[in-house]
Amino acid sequence: MPVLNAQEVAEIIPNRYPILFIDYVDEMTDDKIIATKNVSINEQVFNGHFPGNPTFPGVLILESLAQAGSILILKKPEFAGKMAYIGGIDKAKFRQKVIPGDVMKLHFEISKFRGKVGIAYAEAWVGDIKVAECEFTFIVDKAAIQE
Repeated sequence: MPVLNAQEVAEIIPNRYPILFIDYVDEMTDDKIIATKNVSINEQVFNGHFPGNPTFPGVLILESLAQAGSILILKKPEFAGKMAYIGGIDKAKFRQKVIPGDVMKLHFEISKFRGKVGIAYAEAWVGDIKVAECEFTFIVDKAAIQE
């Protein structure tokens, strides 16, 4: 049973289709989250990446991890209504390609948090295989004004 479903995720982070990559949240504590991204052949990116060899782009794996982290960060009462931005990505490694039909489990753990800046370690898993990992620096700030 998910901790947060898709509708609840959409109430926390501003991302929307076609750039919303979190289907639900499996587990969440103060500093850790595990979320799920179901990779579907129906995603627009597979029209061109790559015909005959559909591969989910590494940059979108990192974006999926960042969105999981955004849920964790913005769920904190002091950051409600704000935005979490990527300030840096370090030590990114891609270990295996992700293809349609894969279910990515997105692990994001905050290791340091001071003021509005933090550092987190993130991993993406498909089954028992780690497909990607990185370290994020993130910044929490005001949300952009929408007109």
